[in-house]
Amino acid sequence: MIKAIIFDMDGVLIEAKDWHYEALNKALKLFGYEISRVDHLATYDGLPTSRKLEMLSIERGLPNELHKFINEMKQQYTMEIIQTQCKPRFIHEYALSKLKSNGYKLGVASNSIRSTVEVMMQKSCLYDYFDVMLSTDDVTNPKPHPEIYETAIQRLGLDAAEVLIVEDNENGIKSARGSGAHVLVVEHVDDVNYENIISKIRSTISEVSK
Repeated sequence: MIKAIIFDMDGVLIEAKDWHYEALNKALKLFGYEISRVDHLATYDGLPTSRKLEMLSIERGLPNELHKFINEMKQQYTMEIIQTQCKPRFIHEYALSKLKSNGYKLGVASNSIRSTVEVMMQKSCLYDYFDVMLSTDDVTNPKPHPEIYETAIQRLGLDAAEVLIVEDNENGIKSARGSGAHVLVVEHVDDVNYENIISKIRSTISEVSK
């Protein structure tokens, strides 16, 4: 029986994947580097900024000593975008409100840093719905490692079989499945609605009863 739903943030609750992509590229371009849209979607999507920079150093010679400055600039550019573009979505407020009233515990687990998660959840008016909120700052191994979801499940006091995770990208899906929880894969933030979540919960009940 599903007792909790844990959401990824970017691309699931917030249409922010392009925000991170644009902010990081703006910081990288200060030093003549750039991640193409193809590479972003095929390789980098869903990874924390620190991991992306490590990969750029290995693959394209980005100097390691620039990581800290680029990361700081990327976070600054991201926050500027959040302040102007992050807004509440009725379908998400409705879904989380209904799920909460139905007795489900709720969580968010993101590869973004803590300050970004907190500001996005506040700006989208979703902050108060969550029983647990985790960022890349809360784990040693970010997605695609399952640690962040394993930690969230543990903090909720549940077993993996009692949890549904909502994810959208390859690295996040690997993390979610690695935790042992049930997984709802979505392609767009509009797919994250009450009806789709309840439908998935019902299908997990049917699978268990077979």
